[in-house]
Amino acid sequence: MKELIAIQSELKAPKNLTNNFGGYKYRSAEDILEAVKPLLKAHNCYLTLSDELVNIGDRYYIKATATIYSEKTSVSVTAYAREEESKKGMDGSQISGASSSYSRKYSLNGLFLIDDTKDSDATNTHDKETAQVVVEKKKPVLLLNTENFGNCRKAYLKDKSNLAKICEKYEVSNEVHFALTQE
Repeated sequence: MKELIAIQSELKAPKNLTNNFGGYKYRSAEDILEAVKPLLKAHNCYLTLSDELVNIGDRYYIKATATIYSEKTSVSVTAYAREEESKKGMDGSQISGASSSYSRKYSLNGLFLIDDTKDSDATNTHDKETAQVVVEKKKPVLLLNTENFGNCRKAYLKDKSNLAKICEKYEVSNEVHFALTQE
């Protein structure tokens, strides 16, 4: 899809927000959408986002799918975020909303090849062992560490000659990397 390639190369979605607690810069799904809307219009494309609550094992996940449509084709990327059972100061709908925002952000990141290696998920030291995004490429569902994936994607974008070797180095399966960068 030539329109998607053009949008991926033109898109600039800077990290304009600051987490005061962690002191890091980040971007939200809304920031990505604001940056991509003029490019969608310029390339005669449109984008949809959808959420679905899915049960995997004994946990619930918000499945977000970002789909870009051109005149002749469409491309979709799906990402999942797990709802926490409880979070201090948040009711159930706020927990679901936060999970939706997170999974939408990562589906947009995958669709538009936005590198978040220096985002909060890569720079936070708390709970790093458990920071995961779930990505679906048809079936089965695959879990991956966001830091490893971000580093793998960054290396792959610099040198596309040997995907298998790069994925092995960062402990990311070829299928997962392919799902987010080429689907």
